[in-house]
Amino acid sequence: MKKRTLFSLLAILILLGVYSYEYFLAEEESAIIISEGQTTKTDTNEYFLPSSTTGQVVHHKGYSLSYSEAHEQSEWVAYELKKAHLSNTNHKRPYFEIDKAVKSGAANWRNYKNSGYDRGHLCPAGDRRFTKEAHDETFLTSNISPQEHSFNSGIWNKLEQKVRYWAKKYDGVFVITGGVLNGDMKSIGDENVSVPNQFYKVLIDVNSGDTKMIGFLLPHQDSDKPLYEFVVSVDKIENLTGIDFFPELEDLIENKLEASSSYKAWSFN
Repeated sequence: MKKRTLFSLLAILILLGVYSYEYFLAEEESAIIISEGQTTKTDTNEYFLPSSTTGQVVHHKGYSLSYSEAHEQSEWVAYELKKAHLSNTNHKRPYFEIDKAVKSGAANWRNYKNSGYDRGHLCPAGDRRFTKEAHDETFLTSNISPQEHSFNSGIWNKLEQKVRYWAKKYDGVFVITGGVLNGDMKSIGDENVSVPNQFYKVLIDVNSGDTKMIGFLLPHQDSDKPLYEFVVSVDKIENLTGIDFFPELEDLIENKLEASSSYKAWSFN
């Protein structure tokens, strides 16, 4: 009986040791991933990155983001879409994965299950088809926001296609995308992922001569209106979100471009 008790205690101690070691390794791996997310050399030009109202900026290879723990999604995702990035390659669609580089913990994809909302990409997979790695990286949960299907596949998709058109025409554009995370919003899932009432895109072109900027603010519903009817000044989006979109730009240039809601310099044909 004493031997059995001794063997049982030894077995418990071994199991506790194995569990503790695995837990230590998991914690160490998590710390490394989070650290890499803050220091990773990204393809995104950090000069054009917006300010973060949350203090939680993560850099992935193909895009950067500012994560809002309060709303369990990014307040912005920013990336460069170069002409060379445009590709028609079709990669196999991967499963969504939790972004382990988000220190506070990114939302689980299960929040979206049976919610009635799409997992709406902020950096579209269609903008990152040039390699499988870049494509698959867009399926992290930090890069999605709840979107009604008719909106996601309708006017929002139309705007994403227009951005690709401009990237080709102007030899690349810098893109910033997010939901407006304030006001009275619905939420989904156990983690209360906020459902934005509006979504925005801000673009800057510095490659085709004079620097130009354009902002879009779309109600979270499908529409048959032409895209130019959703053009607003970047100042308006800044006032709604509290984000300073181009803090590194020279003040005179920034103030002039952000105050304008003109779309004449951008081709809508």
